[in-house]
Amino acid sequence: MKIVTAQSDGLLIQRFTDALWVEEGLSLNTQKAYASDLQHFLAWMAGARGRSVLETQAEDIEVYLATKYRQQASNRSMARLVSSMRKFFRYLMREGCLVDDPTLRIESPRIGRPLPASLTESDVVALLNAADTEDVLGCRDRAMLEVLYATGLRVSELVGLKLSQVNLRQGVVRVVGKGSKDRLVPLGELAEEWIGRYSSTARTALLGTGNSDDLFVTARGSAMTRQAFWYIIKRYAGLAGIHKPLSPHTLRHAFATHLLNHGADLRVVQLLLGHSDLSSTQIYTHVAQERLKELHSRCHPRG
Repeated sequence: MKIVTAQSDGLLIQRFTDALWVEEGLSLNTQKAYASDLQHFLAWMAGARGRSVLETQAEDIEVYLATKYRQQASNRSMARLVSSMRKFFRYLMREGCLVDDPTLRIESPRIGRPLPASLTESDVVALLNAADTEDVLGCRDRAMLEVLYATGLRVSELVGLKLSQVNLRQGVVRVVGKGSKDRLVPLGELAEEWIGRYSSTARTALLGTGNSDDLFVTARGSAMTRQAFWYIIKRYAGLAGIHKPLSPHTLRHAFATHLLNHGADLRVVQLLLGHSDLSSTQIYTHVAQERLKELHSRCHPRG
């Protein structure tokens, strides 16, 4: 491989992640994950191979991937690693830093698509009813859970909601999703009701004399974080007697699965979830099919 320029490896990675944000609108978490993958590879190249990342050859990448396999990295982690390296080296070629792409013949590992964990409709009802709505925090939590199940938002979209994004008169929420793409999602009567109740009572009490444009706020009057909401859901799952693996994303899965179980069109679910590719939504059809098989096996006389 011919080296065209010799810039700092660390600076190249920083410029690459900045370009990812501008060109693809990737989330901060994805940028951090890619940067972390590349920094580990950079350190390995310097330590094990004694060379700059600009001197990378296909053999180096193959040896590095073999090393990660021996360290029992998952197929998903390996696929992300290959993806980050492929994007990085193509970026270097576009910038004129390289003339050859060392990832050209590197194949990504095949990732099986496991069915997403979901909840039954009775599970969801139990989870929603677990919050003590006479308490200001419980009222807020009930409103958040209702909105999450009614809209199928990603947890980052939920905790990032601003007052200006919610239109109770029209019954919709405007969501800024991945790639900075906007979509309008219906709220439904119950979610509207709980947002109204929370906004007029609990939110005012939590803010006190403070002010915020965040819809959901903490006891300190600041915006809710993804991590804090994850702990909230875990706590209510315990109170509801739900012992399945649970996360905020589980309610997104339940939203999609229950819509399909009740006859929703797959492309409508795709729009509501904010998936750019229908293939990302199609996995939920498998969940619905598994549910149908279970019902057939249990209820049919020859099941």
